[in-house]
This record gives sequence, C-alpha cells and structure tokens, in this order.
Amino acid sequence: MVKLFMLFLGRNNAAIMSTIRHDWTLDEISAIYNSPVLELMYRAATVHREYHATGEVQVCTLLSIKTGGCPEDCAYCPQAARYNTDVQVHKLLDTKVVLDAAQKAKNAGATRFCMGAAWREVRDNRDFDKVLDMVRGVSGIGMEVCCTLGMLNDDQAAKLKDAGLYAYNHNLDTSEEFYDDIISTRTYNDRLKTINSISNANISVCSGGIIGMGETDADRIGMLYTLSNLAIHPESVPVNALVPVEGTPLADQPRVSVWEMVRMIATARILMPKAMVRLSAGREMMTTEDQALCFMAGANSIFSGDTLLTTPNPDFKKDMDMFKVLGLTPREAYKNEGGCSHDHKHNGELVDQLIG
Repeated sequence: MVKLFMLFLGRNNAAIMSTIRHDWTLDEISAIYNSPVLELMYRAATVHREYHATGEVQVCTLLSIKTGGCPEDCAYCPQAARYNTDVQVHKLLDTKVVLDAAQKAKNAGATRFCMGAAWREVRDNRDFDKVLDMVRGVSGIGMEVCCTLGMLNDDQAAKLKDAGLYAYNHNLDTSEEFYDDIISTRTYNDRLKTINSISNANISVCSGGIIGMGETDADRIGMLYTLSNLAIHPESVPVNALVPVEGTPLADQPRVSVWEMVRMIATARILMPKAMVRLSAGREMMTTEDQALCFMAGANSIFSGDTLLTTPNPDFKKDMDMFKVLGLTPREAYKNEGGCSHDHKHNGELVDQLIG
C-alpha cells in the first residue's frame, strides 16, 4: 500500500511539474525569486532536468554586422551615436565576411549564429536585402540563424522567415515601470509590437533583459512576469549582466554579483521550463565557478567568441576548456525544431492584450 501511494504521489508530482503555465502572478514570481538561494537553485535544477539534457549547453556566436551610429539613447549601449565611447563605427559588413565568420564559428563548435545591426528599425532598402542574403547563406551551412536588427514589421519578419531565419532577438531589457529610465527613443509597447511581428511570422522569439542598470528586484520580477505570461514562452531568454562602458550614462554602475545572476536564471528556468536560458553578457568578469553556479541554476546557452557585439567575451578555447572541466557538451543545432518555436501566433494575441 505504501509503495502504491508513493507511486501515485510520484506520478502526481510529475504531472504537476509537467504543466507549463502562462498565468503566473507577480506575488508567485516574487515568492520564487526571493526564496532561499540554495532552495531556489535546487528547484530550478529539478525543473531543468525534466525538460533538458543534463550538461548540454547551446553554443552561440554573436557578430556585429553594422556597428555604432545608432540614433537611440539606450543608457547601457556604447553604440548610441550620442555617447562618446571608443566604439569604431562601421557600415554593414560584406556578405562574404559574415559567411566566413559563420563558418569559422561553426568549425569552433557554435551551432547558432546571431547577427546584430545597430539600427533603430529595419528599413526596406539594399542593406536589408544584404541581410536577407546573409541569412540564406548562414542557414545554408546548417546553423541556426538569429538576427537582432531593431524594430520590424510583419512584412519584414515574413521576408526574414522566408530567407531561413530561425530566431529573432528583441529584448525587453527591464520592466515596463523602469523602462523609461533607460530608454526614451522607443516605448515598451514598441518592443511588444516587434515581438508580435516575430511571432506572426512563426520565428522563434529570443527575449530577455539586462540586470545591473539600477533597477530594483521588483523590476527584475516584472520583466520575468511579462515574458512568462506570453501564450508561448520565448524559445530563448538571455540574462545579461550589465557591462559598464565608459562614456555611457551607466558607466559607473557596480558589477552584478553572481547570486543576482543565479536568482534571475533560476527564476526564469522555473517560470519557462522549455526555454533556453542564456547566460549572456558579463561572463568575461565571471570565474568558472561563478558560471558553474549559473549552469546549476538552469542556464543552458552561452555566447562564445572574444567579442559580444562591442564588449569583451570569453573566446572559444576558454569556453571549451571550461566545458571540459564541468563535463558540459555543446547542444546540436535545430534540436528544438517543432518544439517551442511552433504556433507563435498565440503570442501575438497576448501581446495585443498587453499593448491594449
């Protein structure tokens, strides 16, 4: 009888854990986020093991294909034209240069190649046509292709999808309440509308944020609340630690602690079990032990390569050495095909509700 009861209890708990929720409340998320950190990590690791292969980490590479000169005023960004930073402005790279970089990244072990352009929004011009050629080329060598190009509309998203785009990154950055303290040149609703367009094109949504910009814990919880209540969770959720850059308004912000990163990663993992939770910007300042804690808390994706757009990042060799020490293996490309990336149009419906 006891064995039968335990079997029933185990199945019941499994059923509870298997439920993907999209109706989290702020109070529930706050309770998770503020729970004792070791308990939080244990819970997140348990959820992670149910939905993902243990020790498997997605390796991505991010290349700046057009750098600097951006008209926006994002307080964290050294590419904003209005700030006096050391970023060297360059126009859109040649397609061959980008494809060579993608092949080099693939040879080094990356399975996703992300291309970032310092644009406020996508414009229907020759530069966008070149980006479409880049997407076709990178997709053609068997890599998952991701772009982050600023705001776009439904038609532009559809063209990217037809060219072979797998994912589009458009971070919320922070909570709606704190957003205006960081950016004034576009609204929170603008970001949600772009996520809507990505979803309508059935492109995987990559959306997360940055911590360490002067926000409160409530702001961090608020950002996770918005992401976790989308009808389809983002396929990727980047968690970035601010990398302060001289010349930007946030140059003097203190470094984020590993425990703050752990809380964000673990909470994101619990709220969005199927998502790839990416340990993104800030890794150059983290030890192997720091990063191990983040992987234990549910992170299973990184950017590798010595530059992350314009800021320092660990190179491939350093990361592969870390993988060897921690017993991690690179995740194969397109493993989620047919999984989190399907039926994104439901996201558009919820985004419309959030905007309205």
